[in-house]
Amino acid sequence: MDGIDPVVLSLAAALGCGLLIGAERERRKGQGAAREPAGIRTFAIAALGGALAVLTGGLWLLVAAVLVVGALTTVTYWRTREADPGITTEVALVVTVILGGLAVGERLIAAGLSVAVAILLAMKEPLHRFVGQVLTEDEMRDALVLAAATLILLPLLPDRAMGPFNALNPHTIWLVVILVMAVGATGHAAVRIVGPRFGLPMAGLASGFISSTATIAAFGLRAAKTPALLRPAAAGAVLSSVATIAQMSLMLAATSPATLRVMTVPLLAAGAGALIYGLAFTLLALRGQAKHEPSTGRAFSLPTAMIFAATVAIITVGAAALREQFGQSGIIAAAALGGLADAHAAAVSVAALVAAGNAAPNEAVLPILAGLSTNTLSKMVFAVGSRSPRYALAVVPGLVLVLAAAWSAALITGLLDI
Repeated sequence: MDGIDPVVLSLAAALGCGLLIGAERERRKGQGAAREPAGIRTFAIAALGGALAVLTGGLWLLVAAVLVVGALTTVTYWRTREADPGITTEVALVVTVILGGLAVGERLIAAGLSVAVAILLAMKEPLHRFVGQVLTEDEMRDALVLAAATLILLPLLPDRAMGPFNALNPHTIWLVVILVMAVGATGHAAVRIVGPRFGLPMAGLASGFISSTATIAAFGLRAAKTPALLRPAAAGAVLSSVATIAQMSLMLAATSPATLRVMTVPLLAAGAGALIYGLAFTLLALRGQAKHEPSTGRAFSLPTAMIFAATVAIITVGAAALREQFGQSGIIAAAALGGLADAHAAAVSVAALVAAGNAAPNEAVLPILAGLSTNTLSKMVFAVGSRSPRYALAVVPGLVLVLAAAWSAALITGLLDI
């Protein structure tokens, strides 16, 4: 496109934005006296007007054009409004003028935003139904909390190492908290969507993003209460470990990509082991018709996320202190103790040391595997304590397989020098 005049490209982009949004509005315009006042031609001309305003008079002429279109749409709204006081078309028309002006300098951004506007306009019924009928009050509050944590608090936190032993990075720790909440919300949504249709195996995979240990304990109680659910419960319990590995990978990526790179093969091996074992029990479970009631509670627990952050911070400082005193063996001990409560917290704490320059990526492998091992031991304890020996016999070998796969992969690839 080197030979095409940039002005022509800008006008073409503006016209495309107007036509796209206008086409969507034209389909909903209706017929007769009750039809909407603006359709495909109006939107196309409005976008071109915005582009021409910028090309001929700059920003201030664009502002004037927006004000004129805004005034016209206001008058039209008051003249044509009926029982439904919606102003979506009017607002979209003003936005189209702005997008036309934006297309002069940022064609790709204008085009992308016009697609987003068209999608929002076309998704009226599904969005209204989702917000009004599907989304609960608790879930709406959780969405606002997650948005505030991501868009307000995260940018305000310093992104540098500080605190005892120079081991804490507030930005990184809060990023992990956001990830915990986001993954929990994703798991919650998956449980609601797939629970009644696909049963315990898929629900266990989704619930594992919230807490694999809690999933194993809950499914054990369910299997003890209803022995017919043994196979699907065992499948869901082991598949929850796939979520553990996936969640750990995401957190390592957010904390220290270098650590994730060296841990890629062991994590993939562990995830594959859990997936294969879980799918085997899933196939056995398909012979039955096990049901799972969908959850409609909170999407995630903010106190749990905050406790997780505190755990990460404490383990990180403790690992740094032990490393200062005892070297590499101190980090391993701290990660192993932390893994009893949460494998993710232990892994992130070690990765945070790598990110801060207090440890090499290769030095993180053994501590992370140690934390994963003690966390797996905790899961085994919950499985055995479920009052269902058959459930424990079904789940524990799968957990052993996951752990053996991770350690074997690390040994085979030479990540462990032992």
